[in-house]
Amino acid sequence: MRDHGMTLATSVARGDSPGILHQVTRAGQAAAIWTRQREAGLAEWIDGVAVENLPQARCYCTAQRARAVAQAACEGAGLPIGRAREALCADIGALAVLFGQVMGRSALHLRLEVVRDDACRKFHLDQVPARLLCSYRGAGTEYGLMRAQGDPQPVCRMATGDVGIFRGALWSGDEMSGVVHRSPPIAGFGAARLLLVLDVLGAAQHGR
Repeated sequence: MRDHGMTLATSVARGDSPGILHQVTRAGQAAAIWTRQREAGLAEWIDGVAVENLPQARCYCTAQRARAVAQAACEGAGLPIGRAREALCADIGALAVLFGQVMGRSALHLRLEVVRDDACRKFHLDQVPARLLCSYRGAGTEYGLMRAQGDPQPVCRMATGDVGIFRGALWSGDEMSGVVHRSPPIAGFGAARLLLVLDVLGAAQHGR
């Protein structure tokens, strides 16, 4: 259990270029979010794929192998080769490499999963040094400042396609993240999310 007397990092950096994600390593930054527009062709394609055919994967890999993992997941789901499919795989690969660069690590745990319920509806800190989240389909991750009791107020939400890196409970150093997050409630709405989750393995590298 982390010492709650530690300094809290409470800032969330937001920007429209990928370089903003490096801000998560700076003092006082609990998270960094790259706000971006979904590429129209990719968005139309992924939103039109039947839920049972959405690609899924869970494995340990290097950042450089993430694109191949995504391609294998698409093959396994029976998705035909095409421009949109390759755009998805290329983006997953690029995000893995960028995450590895931000954290100074090449070993990652990758999850590409279909979310159809409220399994992660409670606000929390992940038990990892840091986590990257990107919802390719469906609502984005919700986040806000930690409170002693109750959910954050206000609650912010990433847009579909946005990329966020959130410090976890195992972030090394003398700061504890004061920003918690959750999957948005979707049960009962017939919605499905396609979520990319990347976890860094080992100690977070920051203060550079």
